[in-house]
Amino acid sequence: MGFAETFKALADSKRREILIMLKKGRMSAGEISDKFDMTNATVSYHLSQLKKADLVYETKNKNYVYYELNISVFEEIMLWASQFREDESNEK
Repeated sequence: MGFAETFKALADSKRREILIMLKKGRMSAGEISDKFDMTNATVSYHLSQLKKADLVYETKNKNYVYYELNISVFEEIMLWASQFREDESNEK
């Protein structure tokens, strides 16, 4: 996983919506697709971009594909971003 792929995936508002939906738990591709007014192929593309960025996991169960958040990537992003907070001990 690289930050470039992660931030590219996060740049799209529909992908961010998908991630927010997945915050509640794993969902099938069909359940995700039902929430959007776009083709299944377009939703599939967005899911593949999230998967490529390691932001989601994909698991297959019988005829269904399920997606869930990869929390470790979000933790890594937050850890990286936290270095830009003002250090209270360095305040004058």
